[in-house]
Amino acid sequence: MTSVARLKVTQTRSVIGAKRNQRETLRTLGLKRINDVVVKEDRPEIRGMIFTVTHLVKVEEVD
Repeated sequence: MTSVARLKVTQTRSVIGAKRNQRETLRTLGLKRINDVVVKEDRPEIRGMIFTVTHLVKVEEVD
């Protein structure tokens, strides 16, 4: 059985000055402050959210 790829998402920048939808996207991902880390399944919905806030986060693939 194949395991689902996972993405480690780390907030690297502040949401101060960011657009409202970008702030809401970070909250939806589960990120509240700089250096918060969440691990999410690699799915199209999550990729879309990450694309919205690429300038605020760092993304790594984990096993």
